Amino acid sequence: MALDRTGPVDAGAAASVPMTAPGVDPMRAQEYWLDAYGVRQAWQSTRGKGVRIAVIDTGIGRAPEFDGAVVGGTDVSGVGSPDGRTPVGAVDGNHGSWVASLAASRGLANETGMIGVAPEADLLAVSVGFGTTSAVPFATQVAEGIRWSVDNGADVINLSFTTNTLDWDTSWDEAFQYAFDHDVVVVVAAGNRGAGTARVGAPATIPGVLSVAGVDPTGTASVEASTQGITIGVAAPSEKLLGVSADGQVVTWNGTSGAAPIVSGIVALVRAAHPELDAANVINRVISTARLPAGVRTAPDALYGYGLVDAAAAVSGNVTAVSANPMGDLAEWIRVHRRAQDVPAPVPTAGEVSLPALPPADTVTRPVSPLLPTVDTLMYGSLPLLGVTAAAILMSLGVTAAVRRIRMARAERARSR
Repeated sequence: MALDRTGPVDAGAAASVPMTAPGVDPMRAQEYWLDAYGVRQAWQSTRGKGVRIAVIDTGIGRAPEFDGAVVGGTDVSGVGSPDGRTPVGAVDGNHGSWVASLAASRGLANETGMIGVAPEADLLAVSVGFGTTSAVPFATQVAEGIRWSVDNGADVINLSFTTNTLDWDTSWDEAFQYAFDHDVVVVVAAGNRGAGTARVGAPATIPGVLSVAGVDPTGTASVEASTQGITIGVAAPSEKLLGVSADGQVVTWNGTSGAAPIVSGIVALVRAAHPELDAANVINRVISTARLPAGVRTAPDALYGYGLVDAAAAVSGNVTAVSANPMGDLAEWIRVHRRAQDVPAPVPTAGEVSLPALPPADTVTRPVSPLLPTVDTLMYGSLPLLGVTAAAILMSLGVTAAVRRIRMARAERARSR
């Protein structure tokens, strides 16, 4: 399991960037994705009010940008605080706050400070422990976190981590299906090559989730901050991102961990603008309105999925309704791939059947070499042949002796004359 942050974290870099226009906060001037991906345009219709985004991560801190945003939370790691607001982990404790700020930061007074994609959406803070941070198995934490999020009104769940493996713990089958059955959109980071992830790993491989790849500020697939795979849904910015730390410090960072909450924020905008749509049609609006990058002809693409996400088009575009989740059906996958574990042993439908006794077996004879004589070969072959041969020899000897006597008698008569 790994978080999806790559590259250096530059604390305070945002504050050093000059304003690009009079009255524009320098912090917000760095949020290039707000204009390039149609977020500001989508704000003309909605800012995500009434939608809840659950961030299952290392906890959401108490920075001013989160005032009024976090409406509930829990800890499933066993080492955080009950409300999920205390950072978990000595190294990546701020990760959850960075993720949450991209999705739904409120910003600061007078249009200053970092603002999230859905600045009026509510946040649920679910703190988990990565690696050796917690004694609770990570798979168990995630499953519990998903169920808690669903039970506490989440409309969107953001998972900015990867396990670096295609498969997942079987406990996630029921947990993710529980979210899908309750009409929740689950947005997942695809993972980063820079962190040693060569291909998309679970949970981004789970059918039904909206997996997010990363691109640089030009819209080109990120070399370090994104992986590739057939399960990618859309692509979003993953480089030169901003993030509000738990203590309010703003940093710049990279990774599909940041691309995922940008998409989660867009999903929240769509759900707020179209409350009548189920999760499948919300996802369909996001992927159907995505823009293919230059040079990409067909979708889904291994690097970009269905393309670069477009918030304005997803909110206001004319999209045909669907009857099933275009990212797959987890229930069907479970039926096919887990059936050997789920099918019960067959139950006998009849009692024992009595069968007649078998006839006695034939006497077993030991094999005999064909070169050795048997009783039959001696009686009917060798002995008669021997008798005939002996008689023939005796007859031949008698004939020979008679012939000699005749010859001798003739010779004697001839001499007496």
